[in-house]
Amino acid sequence: MKAGFVNIFGKPNAGKSTLLNALMGEKLAIVSPKVQTTRHRIKGILTEPGYQVIFSDTPGIIEPKYKLHEKMMQAVKSALEDADLALLLVDVFDNWEESNAIFSSLRLKVPALLVLNKIDGAGAARLEEAKAYFATQPYVQEIIPVSALTGEGMDRLLPAILARMPEGEPFFDEENLTDLPTRFFVGELIREQIYRLYQDEIPYHTAVLVQAFQEKTTLVKIQADIIVQRDTQKGIVLGEKGKMIRELGTRSREQIEKFLQQKVFLELFVKVRPKWRDNELYLREYGYQ
Repeated sequence: MKAGFVNIFGKPNAGKSTLLNALMGEKLAIVSPKVQTTRHRIKGILTEPGYQVIFSDTPGIIEPKYKLHEKMMQAVKSALEDADLALLLVDVFDNWEESNAIFSSLRLKVPALLVLNKIDGAGAARLEEAKAYFATQPYVQEIIPVSALTGEGMDRLLPAILARMPEGEPFFDEENLTDLPTRFFVGELIREQIYRLYQDEIPYHTAVLVQAFQEKTTLVKIQADIIVQRDTQKGIVLGEKGKMIRELGTRSREQIEKFLQQKVFLELFVKVRPKWRDNELYLREYGYQ
């Protein structure tokens, strides 16, 4: 039996969440085209005959500007400490030198696979150039080109991971897909729709707090607060005559129903909490430990 922790690191928007979802065959991490969508460390537990791999999606590595960012980077640090194998994810179209600087700064003490992502849109010349660049880096054991979105190359990735897993007993029961509660994923699905529906800085100024989660006989009743920093942001989230908040509620409810496989009654409220991203008490309340 093999069992171990495989943690995914990379710049914002490299495709870490898409990769986790592809490896799991389930949507555990929310995805949007905007950077810094992932704020927490999200574990996916893949259990099959002969192995259990615990994958972790981590926030994109950034220079912290707020306490929120510091909490996000602490999640990266915790993932470094318990990793048996690191997946270093690079967008093949991105700046490779920036990614190399980040990976070198991690000072990895475990084996690492360099995963070149988004190859479905890359030409052969670009791909070969990227492989040649990273092949010289000391932290790279193997380079695996993939498209986490289309699945191209993923059949090579899992065997490469399993070949480097230590022997051991499973850490979790085989029916577990994650160690996080359902409430967490409900809040994340609402936040995903905020990233998709609102423009500019609004998604980065918001948090979601699920206040109530009640399972009734015919449906699940959920009440959630959308936290913003200023009254003007509250007005944008609500929209003219509540148009935007209704659209957000509809989109969020549809996604939550897919996730829970149940009917959902969803109530959303908007609360103003000035400078919540730099307030330790607020951050703890919103789940940023």
